[in-house]
Amino acid sequence: MNNIVALVGRPNVGKSTLFNRLTESRSAIVDETSGVTRDRQYGKSEWNGIGFSVIDTGGYVVGSDDSFETEIRKQVQLAIDEADAILFLLDVKDGLTPMDEDVANMLRKSKKKVLPVVNKVDNPMRMNEIAEFYALGLGEIFPISGMNGSGTGELLDELVKDMQPEEDENIELPRIAVVGRPNVGKSSLINALTGEDRNIVTPIAGTTRDSIYTRYNSFGFDFMFVDTAGLRKKQKVNEDIEFYSVLRSVRAIENSDVCILMLDASQGLEQQDLNIFGLIQRNNKGVVIVVNKWDIIEKDTHTHKRYEDLIRERISPFSDVPIVFTSVINKQRIYKVLETARKVYESRSRRISTSELNEALLPIVKEQNPPPAWKGKYIKIKYITQLPTAYPQFVFFCNLPQYIRDPYRRFVENRMRELWDFEGVPMKIFFRAK
Repeated sequence: MNNIVALVGRPNVGKSTLFNRLTESRSAIVDETSGVTRDRQYGKSEWNGIGFSVIDTGGYVVGSDDSFETEIRKQVQLAIDEADAILFLLDVKDGLTPMDEDVANMLRKSKKKVLPVVNKVDNPMRMNEIAEFYALGLGEIFPISGMNGSGTGELLDELVKDMQPEEDENIELPRIAVVGRPNVGKSSLINALTGEDRNIVTPIAGTTRDSIYTRYNSFGFDFMFVDTAGLRKKQKVNEDIEFYSVLRSVRAIENSDVCILMLDASQGLEQQDLNIFGLIQRNNKGVVIVVNKWDIIEKDTHTHKRYEDLIRERISPFSDVPIVFTSVINKQRIYKVLETARKVYESRSRRISTSELNEALLPIVKEQNPPPAWKGKYIKIKYITQLPTAYPQFVFFCNLPQYIRDPYRRFVENRMRELWDFEGVPMKIFFRAK
C-alpha cells in the first residue's frame, strides 16, 4: 500500500515551507509572493517508520485574482480524488477567509482523512488566535510553525496513525510503468504492444484507486504493465492535466519495479520530465528513457549522439541510464524498449555474492585507490557485502566511515557499475564501522 498525502490551501499559507520540512528538502521555492509554486512538487517522507509521498498542490493559480478560486477548487478536488490524506493549511495571521471556508466545504464532503493545520503559530500569543478555525467543523486543529517546526510532531503522529507501512504488492512478475508528461505517446506505446492480440491482456485490478496491472505475455515477455493516467475515465473535462498526470505517475512509479520514462523528441527533456526522473530515482526504481516521435526529427550523422549526450548531461550525476529512440506510430524499436526494461529489471534484482564482491573490489579500495586520508587519519576498508533489499545496496565496513566523502563514494559506485552491469538502476552505498 502506498500512502499519498496532499497539501491544500489557498496561496501563501506556507504549503511549500511545510513541504520542505516534511521531505527534508529545499526543492519547493518559498517566496512571499503568493502563487509562486509553478512546478508540481512531490517528495518522500517518513514518520515512525511509515513512509508516504507528499504532494504540494501549491500555486497552479495563474492569472488574475478572480481565477484563483476556480483553480484552487480544481486542485482541492484532484487532491480529494487521489490522496489518502489531506493536510489543509490555514494562516493564523490572516484568520479565517471566505476562500478557506470554500475549501473546507469541499473537504467536508470528502470521505478522506482531513487535518486542518493552522500555520505561522510561532509564539504563545498566536495560540489564542486559533480558536476561530474550529468554526470550519473539521475536527481537531493542529497549530504549527512551518518555519521552526513546532507542532509538526503531533501533526505527523495523527497523520500516520491509520496508515499501513508501504509494501510491495505480492505479484511475482516484473512490474513496468510507462510514465511521462501528457501526450508523449504513453498510451500509444501500450496500445501498440497489447493491440497485437487481445487475448494476451488480462487486467488484474489493484484497489480501485491504485494502479491497474495489465499482464503482458507475448513474444517471450511476461510482465505486468502498471497503467497510469490514460486509463481512467475523465469525470471532469477541465482538470489540470499536468497535475493530474503527476498524481497518477506517483502511484504508478511507487507500484513498479522499472519505469519507462517517455519523452517527446520534438520537445526534448523538460523540467517536468526531470521531476519525474527524480521521483523514479528517489523511489529507487529501474529506469529506461524512451525518446518517442524520433521519426519527425531532421537528422544528420551526429544528431543521435548529440541528443543522447544532452539528456545524460541534464540527468547527471545518475547518467548510467539506457536511452532508446523510437517511433511508436511506426512501431520502430518498440520491442527494444521491452528488452531494455527487462534487462534493467534483471540488473536491479541482481545479487552479487560476498566473495565475488570482496575479490573484485578489495584490491581497488585497499591498494589501487584507497580513500584519501583525512587530517592524517588513514581509512581502511576491510569487507564488503550486499544488503538483501529489492534494489542494489552495498555496505563497505571500514575503520573511520565518517571521513569518507562523496567524491570517493561516487568513484566506488562508478567502478561497481563498470564491473557489474547496473545500467538504469539506482544503487546505494554505505560505509559503516566494522
